[in-house]
Formats: sequence, C-alpha cells, structure tokens
Amino acid sequence: MRIGVLTGGGDCPGLNAVIRAVVRTAVGKYGHAVVGFEDGWRGLLQDRKVVLLNDDRNDRLLAKGGTVLGTARTNPTKLQAGLETIKQTLDDNGIDVLIPIGGEGTLTAASWLSDEGVNVVGVPKTIDNDIDCTDVTFGHDTAVSVATDAIDRLHTTAESHQRVMLVEVMGRHAGWIALASGLASGAHLILVPEQPFDVDEVCRTVKRRFQRGDKHFICVVAEGAEPDPRSMKLADGGIDEFGHKRFTGVAHQLAIEIERRIGKEVRTTVLGHIQRGGTPTPFDRVLATRFGTCAVEAAQAGDFGKMVALHGTKIELVPLADATRRLKTVPEQRYQEASVFFG
Repeated sequence: MRIGVLTGGGDCPGLNAVIRAVVRTAVGKYGHAVVGFEDGWRGLLQDRKVVLLNDDRNDRLLAKGGTVLGTARTNPTKLQAGLETIKQTLDDNGIDVLIPIGGEGTLTAASWLSDEGVNVVGVPKTIDNDIDCTDVTFGHDTAVSVATDAIDRLHTTAESHQRVMLVEVMGRHAGWIALASGLASGAHLILVPEQPFDVDEVCRTVKRRFQRGDKHFICVVAEGAEPDPRSMKLADGGIDEFGHKRFTGVAHQLAIEIERRIGKEVRTTVLGHIQRGGTPTPFDRVLATRFGTCAVEAAQAGDFGKMVALHGTKIELVPLADATRRLKTVPEQRYQEASVFFG
C-alpha cells in the first residue's frame, strides 16, 4: 500500500507527532510506503514536491512544533473546484489511501474526496478544539497551557499597577481556549464568541471588583467574541481571501470603551500565534501519536471515509460527514458554570 499524508490549514503543536506515528506504523509494522505532500492541499492542487517518508526513528520529532511537511490555507471554493485535479495528482503518485491532518476546512475537503470515491482517513487537528465528534483535538492542550502561563504572569503586573488587563486569545467561532485558560488562571471575566457581551455589564463587573478593595482585573477575550450591537459596534474588517471574517481587535476596542466609560486604566495583551507555535505538551504528543497510529490501522482495515476521534480514553472512528456537519462550540451550560467565578 502507498499512503499519502498532508497537513492543511494553520500549523498546530503535535502535527509532527502524527506524521511520525503514521510513518512508524505504516512502514515499520506493515511495510507500506508513505509519501508526504508539501504545503497541504495546495501541494496536491499544483502537483508540487512530494517527499518519501522513511521509518524515521528520530524521536525529537515529538517535541518539534509546526509541520515538517509545511502547510497552507486554500480557498474552499477553489478547493472544491479542484477535486478532479487532486484525484489526478493522487493517481499520478500511486496513492492508495490519503491521510489528511487538519481542521474544519481540511476535513471537509477530505469528506468531499471520500464522496468522490477516494480512500481517505482524516485526522483532526486544531488548537480551537472546535471539531465535532471528538472529545478534544491535539494542539488544544498546548494552546491552553501557553495562554494560562501568560495570564498567570499578567496577574502579577496587573496587581502591581492596579490595572485592568484584557488578554485576547485565539478562537474564531469557539471559545474553548478562552474558557479553559480563563478558568485555569483565575481570570475575573471570560468573553467567548458563543455569548454576546454587554459592554455596560462588563464595566459594572470591573467597577464592583475595585469597589470592594481588589487591586486588579483580568478578562480573557476570545478573538471572535462580539458585543451586543446595542452596547458597542466593532470596526468592520471585511472578509479575507479564504472567506473568513477579518477581526479588528475586539480586546483593544473594548479596552478603549472601558477607559472611556469608567476612567480605569486598561492594558491589552494579544497572545496571537505563540499559542500554536513551539513545543507540544506531553498530552498533545501522546494524543497525536495515537491518532496517527489509529489512522494507519483504519487504512489497513479498509475503513475509509472516517476520522479518528477521542472518546473517553479510546481512539475510535467516526464518519467524516458527521464530524464536519457542524462546529463544536461552547455550550451555554459550560459558560454558566464558569460565570460563578466572574467578578
């Protein structure tokens, strides 16, 4: 068997651990060949360089962030229009099974290919943890750990200067990073995309905390959080080439409003891409390794059109169509649980 591998979308801690596990299992256990396509779907669309992946026993790949195959974002419309080109590239390279590793966009494309008769086994990755049908995706634990460490550090400087600190974390449509890092670090307020916020209520929460004698206020804000339009309007950034809304810095704009409305000094920290760069946590290394191994086992068994998923402590297979039907967002109940610690 000849297995193709690609990593699509944004980079994510743990991608190299998946690649390592796919190669070790496919080559070392079954004697299959593994071919890596560089730069994600773009590599398949343009028939770019392919790499024969050997049974690499360099365990340092486990600790290496990013992806050794490179990655790229591709416009979904162009991707769907190029399915025949992708199929031809796979045929030209003698690929029997494709293992795409990626988030919503990558797995949706994998589902399209599966519908076209291509043998596909998907591996979910995203720091946002917004892929449905799996308890968690690798990369999320690392992002939460990085954000939590940063917020822990901001507590001390905020308290020293009696300031309000807004910390913007990633989370375009889902607030899982904000929720987890905010709870873990003892933030005083968490704003997520799933729950529109009222700026006046935010200001009241800040004022109450200082009125009772506390010396600082930390608010974690997901990049996709939005205010109730009756209380504040964000600047319009338009749509990018991939069909995504361009964010204009919700934390910065909220900081201006808080200072204007209550006269309290506010500082903003945007963690940005450091959340998904660098060394993956042990949890993510292990989960990514298990995902990669399970993907090859599914390919060996001929169980295609599926995605590997974590259910409890087990790695199981779910239909790609089910996993890509909707995003997994923060339920209102989970947000209400966290709200006990607000203020």
